[in-house]
Amino acid sequence: MAARTAASADHPESAMNDRPPNVVNADAVKETVYRDGEHWGGSYKPLTPVMEQQKGRLGMNLSRLPPGHSGCPFHSHALEDEIFYILSGRGVFRYGDDICEVGPGDCLSCPAGTGIAHQLANPFDEELVYLAAGPNNPNEVCRYPDSGKVMVRSLHQVGYLREAPYMDGESDPPRIFELLRRQASS
Repeated sequence: MAARTAASADHPESAMNDRPPNVVNADAVKETVYRDGEHWGGSYKPLTPVMEQQKGRLGMNLSRLPPGHSGCPFHSHALEDEIFYILSGRGVFRYGDDICEVGPGDCLSCPAGTGIAHQLANPFDEELVYLAAGPNNPNEVCRYPDSGKVMVRSLHQVGYLREAPYMDGESDPPRIFELLRRQASS
């Protein structure tokens, strides 16, 4: 630490640029752009890379939605709370059965485990810019009520569930008995 202090006294501008990895300037972060179809997608900059090293930690992105886009489908989280803070532009926020206009200074809270789905979209003529905060739980499950899809992060799957009796598709007798017979005869 003494070397850093000495360097700071001799060259204060270099000390100001010598930042620990948990201090990130948004202008220095690579922006990821994602698109899927004409009206889906936006961009984001991960502002908390140190937190991403351990799954499940709180993280924050600087996000942008261009006019006429929604960043993701209407969805609810089983495990992850999400918070959005609007910096500039206008958007619409769908939460359960409610839809309202949002703008600079609005903070949107989406608690996990409620079964209440949410979605943010930009139907206006200017870009919507906001901070998105939440954990990245490796065991998250999301439900998409508009389409009936489910996402199971630990399985790396998004798809549709169908109801089935517990033993549906299982052999009778159970396969373990056949495997045991084969093992005994070899």
